[in-house]
Amino acid sequence: MTSCAWVPLSELAHGRSGDKGDCINIGLVAHQREWLELLSAAVTPDLLREWFGDMLRGEVRVWELPGIGAINCLLEGALGGGGTTSLMLDAQGKAWGQSVLRLRVPVDISRARALGLSLNAASVDRFGEVPLD
Repeated sequence: MTSCAWVPLSELAHGRSGDKGDCINIGLVAHQREWLELLSAAVTPDLLREWFGDMLRGEVRVWELPGIGAINCLLEGALGGGGTTSLMLDAQGKAWGQSVLRLRVPVDISRARALGLSLNAASVDRFGEVPLD
């Protein structure tokens, strides 16, 4: 049995995003405050850089906001110059928060179960092709 399962990020959190200049800010709030530890462990700069790929031109930073059970993600150089100069379809970064919720993220199975996270949508692979149970 594997110790890690892959779950849609939407199972752990809801998100909202927007812009400041050429940067996108994505706030992810855990559905249950105690799930912050799972959220923080799963969503890393490397994971976000892999998900968004070539759309990112700058640094990716992630930090906890423990008082509200959330993490904040800052994606620099992501908007082709910003809302007033960009030719991108989403020059204000509004859709990026919803997009990232489709990403499957790794969670420790025993911690997820102990914290009451449903693993009904979990898989043993990051693509959701092999169900956990």
